Amino acid sequence: MKKKLSIYGSTGSIGESTFKLFKKNNYNYKFYILTGYKNYKKIKYLIKKYKPSYFVIFDEKTCLKIRKEFKNNKVKILNSKDYGNYKFKKSDISILAIPGIDGLEPTLKAIKISKKILIANKESIICGWELINKIVKKYKVKVSPVDSEHFSIMNLIKKEDKNNIDKIYLTASGGPFLNYSQKKMNKIKPSEALNHPKWKMGKKISIDSATLMNKIFEVIEAHKLFSIPLDKIEILIHPQSLVHAIIRFKNGLYKFLYFETDMLIPIGNSLFENNFDLKNLKYENFKLETSHLSESLNFLKVDKKKFPAIKLKPILNKYNSLPIILNAANEIFVDQFLKKNMSFCSIINYLFQLLKDPKMRKYAIKKASNLETILTIDNCARKKAMEIINNN
Repeated sequence: MKKKLSIYGSTGSIGESTFKLFKKNNYNYKFYILTGYKNYKKIKYLIKKYKPSYFVIFDEKTCLKIRKEFKNNKVKILNSKDYGNYKFKKSDISILAIPGIDGLEPTLKAIKISKKILIANKESIICGWELINKIVKKYKVKVSPVDSEHFSIMNLIKKEDKNNIDKIYLTASGGPFLNYSQKKMNKIKPSEALNHPKWKMGKKISIDSATLMNKIFEVIEAHKLFSIPLDKIEILIHPQSLVHAIIRFKNGLYKFLYFETDMLIPIGNSLFENNFDLKNLKYENFKLETSHLSESLNFLKVDKKKFPAIKLKPILNKYNSLPIILNAANEIFVDQFLKKNMSFCSIINYLFQLLKDPKMRKYAIKKASNLETILTIDNCARKKAMEIINNN
């Protein structure tokens, strides 16, 4: 019998990478639940191509349009309300990749109807890990992160005693502005910030990579996923992007995984538990002969003047709900930068400005013990972020 595989956020980059794994072989899997939002063309293509049992569309207009298109189709088209109320059978594996805080609620339901989850929704972990972890434990769900850094950490510490870990280093490429002068940093355009030298990613995460906010969020993720103290997690610049995390042990030994900048590798190894052959894919964008094994590996300290986001790291555990506030405000600032309503350097400057606000501190100390509180804090941070933009 074929295993049931679900992909939440199937129209995004994680979904795209996952489908490439199945381009030549179905690996004895049947697509069970796929989800999308507004990408009508992509949703239409995925329904025709992969014929899932269910396709959940969280945007109502797009859902109505798709339902008309597939009136007599065997694929059941559901909206967000249907998804919330529907009694699904359990997926053997669910890939959770709905971006943003909007992905948290569907993620919580997805965990309840999954035997194993591959989690790629950064915001859900940052803002709602305590809720996620409760459900994971209650329903005895296996968890595997597929971000390259956390996939690496998971594999590196799998058979190790955590007490023997001295440091965990998360690596950052430095993005497109690693070699920019400070003067040049003040004149950055959105098109430049989106041009990442190593990874092909969505707009939001590309900007986060350029500011280094993605690494701040990854520090929070690592802390929550692996119960590693924040002061044991450091960030290093590694321009080659071939080593994604390094573990330093108390006995002086270091361990790291080395793999190329392609999400197929962490997704494929998580999905098939390190038991698949990448050569069998033979898809056009991946050529094993272009291996970077001959490259030298450089690891550099982060320049705090160029990347002031690094200054957030020491205060990450100062307040309970600080990660929720950072995530929400950063999302607004990135969006406004992309719309050319503020400068690139203002993204981090405004974050520090927001954290000084007494109202934000009042929300930051709250314990986010339920979804309603998380969304309230998130909404308040977004409003304050817009206030700061309008006042500058």
